[in-house]
Amino acid sequence: MSGHSKWHNIRLRKAKVDAVRGKLFTKVAREIIMAAREGGGNPDTNARLKLAVQKARDVSMPQDNIKRAIQRGTGEIEGASYEQINYEGYGPGGVAVMIQVMTDNRNRAVGEIRNIFARNGGNLGESGCVAWMFAERGVIVVNRDVADEETILGVAIEAGADDVRTSDQSYEIVTEPGNLQAVRASLEANQIAFESAEVSMIPNNTVTVEPSDVSKVLRLMDALEDHDDVQQVYANFDIPDELLEEAA
Repeated sequence: MSGHSKWHNIRLRKAKVDAVRGKLFTKVAREIIMAAREGGGNPDTNARLKLAVQKARDVSMPQDNIKRAIQRGTGEIEGASYEQINYEGYGPGGVAVMIQVMTDNRNRAVGEIRNIFARNGGNLGESGCVAWMFAERGVIVVNRDVADEETILGVAIEAGADDVRTSDQSYEIVTEPGNLQAVRASLEANQIAFESAEVSMIPNNTVTVEPSDVSKVLRLMDALEDHDDVQQVYANFDIPDELLEEAA
């Protein structure tokens, strides 16, 4: 399991949902708006919208909010005009970083993202500089307390998953993006709870971070993830579990 996956899972476990819900709702709403704009407002015929709506329900977003976001995307009601931009760069220790942004002001967004990199020992790169290091995959995280490895493997693989990666605290089920919903549905049918289920960018290879750079890398990740326009951040760092837990 990549270092960033471990860090993301730590943040999931430690997050106080009530404290971050407002910002989280905003990010999810933007994803719904973009999905509806690109593929229409029917989740049954728009796979991206179906995933976005499911994510909204996972974080207990009210149905009225979901409906309004879809209507903004289809143009039925007015709202801010967002565009999706992917930024790429390098963090301390040569860590590759990909950022998915949805913003109503491209110039502001790129300036602020560039400043975050500069303040935290990294640099914003050209388009394509690190994208080749990542592959789009479906990822479902299941806590190890929920079921044994044999059960998870059986249910996930039978439903179409490609791999199950095991760490001390969780299973990471990896699928083709198009198979994510089927595997998720199979877990639900077998009453196997999961912490998250989403399409992600998985690094093909990881970079081991030196102990002296760990805090720098994690500060960069936190600063990027906390930016209002940033939807997702992906990186290829690998940090030993004990250093991650200490930092968390």
